[in-house]
Order: sequence, then structure tokens, then C-alpha cells
Amino acid sequence: MGHAVLPGDPPVEITLRRSARARRVSLRVSALDGRVTLSLPKHMNAAEALAFAEEKSDWIRGHLARRQADVKLRIGGSVAFRGQDLPIAAGSVRKATVRGGAVLVPEAPHMVAARIKAMFKLTARAHLTTASKRYADLAGRSPGRITLRDTRSRWGSCSANGDLMYSWRLIMAPPDVLDYVAAHEIAHLVELNHSPAYWDVVARLLPGYAAPRAWLRQNGQSLHRYRFDD
Repeated sequence: MGHAVLPGDPPVEITLRRSARARRVSLRVSALDGRVTLSLPKHMNAAEALAFAEEKSDWIRGHLARRQADVKLRIGGSVAFRGQDLPIAAGSVRKATVRGGAVLVPEAPHMVAARIKAMFKLTARAHLTTASKRYADLAGRSPGRITLRDTRSRWGSCSANGDLMYSWRLIMAPPDVLDYVAAHEIAHLVELNHSPAYWDVVARLLPGYAAPRAWLRQNGQSLHRYRFDD
């Protein structure tokens, strides 16, 4: 793994990734965070790969221009919570709290993102644990351990031994979307695949799951615009 900078206005940072399985050079622009990755075969000259990236500079910048801008959390800004866009305001609180249609945080600008992240993770765990138990009872199954992560490529997963993993960012989505992901993963306790029989289980657990599933496909990437790392 290495890094390079594509010259231009503005310059673009590129992550170089060598792969033993790659047969040719390829470019990817992440819709989640705008990261530009240049994958190249293990023995390919890096300068040759970077020349390819320079030839594709218009394509790269076009994708970056169409990507939604990141949202930094600050007092006076806003953040998605349970499907609503809530203002972030300073209040007489010791930790981030949702109250009166707003996310209240202590008057400490440098801690806004960290405090909201902590509150979101706690709230997500409570809602996802409740939803998982509800659908597990309907399915007649017992889930294993529940863990939360900030995953980029999936909203949830179910291991072969029944352990569940969820993205805590689901707390920003509408409640029925969080419920859908919980039902989706619990259904894997019955069918560890995506066969028609599996989707029959999902439909039994959550009739009308198609609407929240469509919302997640259409809007899920927008939940990754919010920056909690600064």
C-alpha cells in the first residue's frame, strides 16, 4: 500500500494497492468517502500505473465532483437521526442528548463529533438489540453476540454460529430501515443464504420489507457523508 498525488487543480491523493490477483491496472473512486484507489498487478511498475491514472484524471475528477460533500459535525450544523435532520445546538448537558427536536451537546466545539458518535452508538445498540430479539422470537431462533462497527461495505452480517454485526450508522436511518436490517440478519439464522426460501423468511418476519430495503439502496450512502473522526 502506498500513496501518490495526481497533479492538477486541485491535486488528488491516490492510494496505490498491489494485488497478486490483479491482471491489469484499475481505478476506483469510493462513493462513501471519495477515496481514489489505483490497483495494479504485483510486478507492475508504479510509474506506469500512475501514468494510467493521469490519463484518467478527467474521469476521476468527474466522479469526485458528483459525490456528495462530507458533513462535519459542529454546533449550528445538523445531523441525521432516526430519519430526521436534527439541528446540533449547545445546551446545559454533560453528554450528547436528543431533546426538543435537536441534538444538544456541551459547549465544547472540538468534542462535538466524538460526543454525538458515542450517543449514536449507545442508541443504535439499544434499538438493534431490541429489534434483533423481536425478530428472533418470531423466527424461533436465538442470536449470538451482537457487535457494532462502522462498516463501509455492508449494514449487517450474520456468522455461521449466529453472531450478528451491525453498522451503528443505522441509527441515522428511518426506524423501519433499522428494523429491516435486523430482520434481514435474523432471517439468516434460519437460512444462511439469499435463496427464495430466505426471502420468504424475511417476508414473514417483516411484511412490506421492500420499501425500507429500497430506501437503503437509494439513500444508504448518504449516511456515510457524516464525519465522526474529527
